[in-house]
Amino acid sequence: MAGAAPRIFVSHLAGMAVFDPNGDLVGRVRDLVAMLRMGRRPPRVLGLVVELPNRRRIFLPMTRVTGIESGQVISTGVLNVRRFEQRPTERLVLGELLDRRLRLLDTDEEVTVLDVSVTQLPARREWEIDRVFVRKGAVGPRGRVSLPWKGGGGRRSGETLTVEWSALTGFSLEEVGQGAENLLATFEQLRPADLANVLHHLSAKRRAEVATALDDDRLADVLEELPEDDQVEIIGELKDERAADVLEAMDPDDAADLLGELPESDKERLLTLMQPSDAADVRRLMAYEDRTAGGLMTTEPIVLRPDATVADALARVRNADLSPALAAQVYVCRPPDETPTGKYLGTVHFQRLLRDPPYTLVGSMLDDDLLPLSPDARLPEVAGFFAAYDMVAAPVVDDGGSLLGAVTVDDVLDHLLPDDWRETEYQLSDEVNVEPRTGAADSGQGVVRGG
Repeated sequence: MAGAAPRIFVSHLAGMAVFDPNGDLVGRVRDLVAMLRMGRRPPRVLGLVVELPNRRRIFLPMTRVTGIESGQVISTGVLNVRRFEQRPTERLVLGELLDRRLRLLDTDEEVTVLDVSVTQLPARREWEIDRVFVRKGAVGPRGRVSLPWKGGGGRRSGETLTVEWSALTGFSLEEVGQGAENLLATFEQLRPADLANVLHHLSAKRRAEVATALDDDRLADVLEELPEDDQVEIIGELKDERAADVLEAMDPDDAADLLGELPESDKERLLTLMQPSDAADVRRLMAYEDRTAGGLMTTEPIVLRPDATVADALARVRNADLSPALAAQVYVCRPPDETPTGKYLGTVHFQRLLRDPPYTLVGSMLDDDLLPLSPDARLPEVAGFFAAYDMVAAPVVDDGGSLLGAVTVDDVLDHLLPDDWRETEYQLSDEVNVEPRTGAADSGQGVVRGG
């Protein structure tokens, strides 16, 4: 990193891949750790919070960063793989500094932090925050902004400018009602499961702020990926009407699981606020025992009448809102088409749809050899069904022959894995380098250097 290092905006670093000197992927950047300093000296950047492939978050000191260029971070390959724990004197740049409302010292105008930049000090391996990109006035709760590395400017009214760290006051104060829009902008491309992991590692206060700033559909997707404790905490922070809207946007089986964790009075109040049709689906699912096919199923599979064509089926499968598992097959039933349906006739798998002409009737190509699941089938029976027949989804049919819903493989896995599976840290390979965070890399104790 010879010569003057370029200025790097931290929103550009979010999600950036981290590699070792051999070009092997170490993980991805999830945040930066900084330490505020006395007076108006810019904060020192201590290191990066890196998420390993096994989802553990570790601390990578900036002294172990040899380059940040071409959309990637290069490390020395010596890592402390103990879980990152934030210390009282440390601040998470993305999690705590973005969206703060501060004041310009010269004019006392209120500004909102949209981004900050970091730079490496000349001839040293030390990094610091040197500039702050702000917008005059407070950014509203649903405002969208253009970050400087995405072209600057922004879409909302209010002048944007980049100032020295020392030109602002208020970073050291406890933030009340900190926004979340710019933090979300840095993670806008994350899958729901990855954004859920980001939220899980934020403080309870920051988690609530970010959840409030998400739109209903995005929050619903993220809630479905969070541990139950986080789900209950977040839904409890929302106003009742908003909570009901989010529950409506969730898959009925996930909404039923979440409501099942709430006190009876809260559960009934939210169900009453939901749309009657959505509430009815959820109530029906909550009537089944946990860890049965009825309790695991979703009530919204693709249902077609036997006189529908392959073209009709493929049009339904193309729905981007469907999970891959639910889009893998369609269920052919007599009317009515909504669950519980008329008589269940059979299943048509996606691969079969691709092999037949568009005008072919789905009623002529049924796979009716496999018996559907009973809603009372216990989890081991359901799991055995999936394993024996290599299925990704299976129909659930009652004694009267009506299709009630479908169980997908992800529903089964969620209940087979331990409750804390999202925190599971899988065995690291022998090639991972380990070093204590406190230093002493050459002490020989607990240090492994890969070849």
